[in-house]
Amino acid sequence: MAVLEDILALIVTLGILVTVHEFGHFWVARRCGVKVLRFSVGFGQALYRRKDKHGTEFVIAAIPLGGYVKMLDEREGEVATHELHRAFNRKPVWQRIAVVAAGPLANFIFAIFAYWLMFMTGVTQVKPIVGEIDPESLAGQAGLHSQQQITAVDQVPVQSWSEVTYQLVNRLGETGTIEIETDQKNKHELAINRWQADADAPEILGSLGINVYRPSIPPIIAELQPGNPAEQAGIKADDHITAIDGNPVEHWHEVVSVIQASANQPLNLSILRNNEPIELTLIPKQREVNGEVSGFAGAIVKSPKLPSDFYQIRQLGPLDALASGVERTWSMSVMTLESIGKMLQGLMSVKNLSGPITIAQVASDQAKAGLEAFLSFLAYVSIMLGVVNLLPIPVLDGGHLLYYLIEAVRGKPVSEKVQMMGIKVGMALLLGVMMLAIFNDISRL
Repeated sequence: MAVLEDILALIVTLGILVTVHEFGHFWVARRCGVKVLRFSVGFGQALYRRKDKHGTEFVIAAIPLGGYVKMLDEREGEVATHELHRAFNRKPVWQRIAVVAAGPLANFIFAIFAYWLMFMTGVTQVKPIVGEIDPESLAGQAGLHSQQQITAVDQVPVQSWSEVTYQLVNRLGETGTIEIETDQKNKHELAINRWQADADAPEILGSLGINVYRPSIPPIIAELQPGNPAEQAGIKADDHITAIDGNPVEHWHEVVSVIQASANQPLNLSILRNNEPIELTLIPKQREVNGEVSGFAGAIVKSPKLPSDFYQIRQLGPLDALASGVERTWSMSVMTLESIGKMLQGLMSVKNLSGPITIAQVASDQAKAGLEAFLSFLAYVSIMLGVVNLLPIPVLDGGHLLYYLIEAVRGKPVSEKVQMMGIKVGMALLLGVMMLAIFNDISRL
């Protein structure tokens, strides 16, 4: 069932974003007088097709991993004399640039719209109040302590943990100091050296020794993951764990610590079930996370709600929401481009690349988390598609733009031979990146 949910979430996510991207090409092509032969969402066998009065065939195809807009073009087939003026290759270079750039631009516009809608309806923000601090960590050595609220990172004001995380992500792979300011007007400098450059999955807060403040969570079970040790041991929803191996436990993190340290070792649990004490034996199974072996039980705890003073709902008017949407889209675009640059420089591990499997899993999780989370995810992926498509790599929109810009400067197009060579190099490069992303996906599984 979970796999089907992931697949459905992937289809919905890519379906929306591919349609937006290709509609950008389609809409501008029509405005420039280019005849559009086909607008396809997906590749392969057509599941649905229809033609409009302009002769454009609209297709939904079987493989939902992309899409394309096919335009009348002499380079792809013979064009009747009376339709030459509608061929893409006959249009002025600036119109061709507009048509090609419209796809990525549509992705950015969609992201702005998604953020605008989020800010209009209200965004729930958890205040960046610090929880436990490891005294030996970078944060501990810099003087940060529990119950402080972070107000700025590198002199940029922050109001939520998501904003703190975003500012810290910008520093991944770098050497220097991260300046954190708290509500007590204290400034703390955390020294970093190629920070998380070799990490497969960077721990943004944990690697600094910072924990998010969370209220005490009693060890009361909410649900169990089927087929895992907790269910096999006979644990049920609403069970209250009171002791492990005779040692009393009051907080869920105590239970987690013991389980993680006890892979393949029997643990005697004292449980209250309907106010009746019972004893069960749990044997956590072994799993590897980020190269470290730990125990795993497959039990999910009941999480208490945060006190109202630990979060806020940010709701903006139409114009302020639009301005915030543009600002967020711009900053996320810059961050995406900088991350690509850091991977090329070796300041971030290429294992951070994700493919369709990871996108499907995250899309499913975000959809379950609610409209706000799913909109934020759609906006982020849309921005990534826009940025990546603008990279000057042949085959991508950015590669075509590069050729057309050269043509605009030289006054004549790049030779077919050079373009074909570029396409081959671009295809090989994209195939290599896709294979690496899929390999990373499988490794995470």
